[in-house]
Amino acid sequence: MKLRIISALLISMAGSTHAFEGNTNDSFYVTSEFINKQVQQNMSVGRAVKSVVEHYPLHAARIVDTTLDLYPEKYKDIVYAAVSAAPSQTKEIVEVAIDKGVTSCPNIVEIAINAEPSYVDFVVHAAANTTPDELKDIVRVAVVTEPDSADRIVQTLVETHPNDVVDIVKTAVGAVPFVGEYIVDALLAVFPAKAEDVVTTALQESSSKKEYVQKIIESAQNAGLSENTLKDYALKGGVDEAELAAIMKNLEKQ
Repeated sequence: MKLRIISALLISMAGSTHAFEGNTNDSFYVTSEFINKQVQQNMSVGRAVKSVVEHYPLHAARIVDTTLDLYPEKYKDIVYAAVSAAPSQTKEIVEVAIDKGVTSCPNIVEIAINAEPSYVDFVVHAAANTTPDELKDIVRVAVVTEPDSADRIVQTLVETHPNDVVDIVKTAVGAVPFVGEYIVDALLAVFPAKAEDVVTTALQESSSKKEYVQKIIESAQNAGLSENTLKDYALKGGVDEAELAAIMKNLEKQ
């Protein structure tokens, strides 16, 4: 009897759009009427989305899709609530939110990262694949929003956009100069063949901050670059010979 009642309730909610299969063997239907009812009951679009997504996390993207159709002006609350409630669905949520066009891609990136910083690599991966023309803005916003994860952000994006390594490093270090050493360390560990582009670009963007320049050179040295190669890259990166000699002397003392 209980199952019949539940089935009847679910069928009654399927009055309009977006019917789909639910978790495990249950059938779940999300409709405009259902979302509106949840918003009324929760007195907030964000709380309604969070509640529904927590119950049906595998359908987070479709819940976001429907809710953005109804309340496009509440995109911040919707995306934040959905990512917070179902971090494992971050990639799908971000893709849907960007495709809806309710705001710019970088705005979605910032909201999603703030909602769940530990999933930043999923956020930037989805955003860059959805709108590759906005790669620089995606890098800038992501690194500024979550500088502690700059190495993961850049590594993820270079993996999927290897031909854009110079733009990615330049944008990231230009936005937050102190992350240069971490970016160099992360990229040389995975992409040693791109060492020249990575090191010279990082140095060029950090040239006005001598302490950052030394840390970048130290990271490159720790990655296994020979002294001659390191000197060559440093000079190409805008480090003058006198400064380089002083840096190398300091590193020898450590």
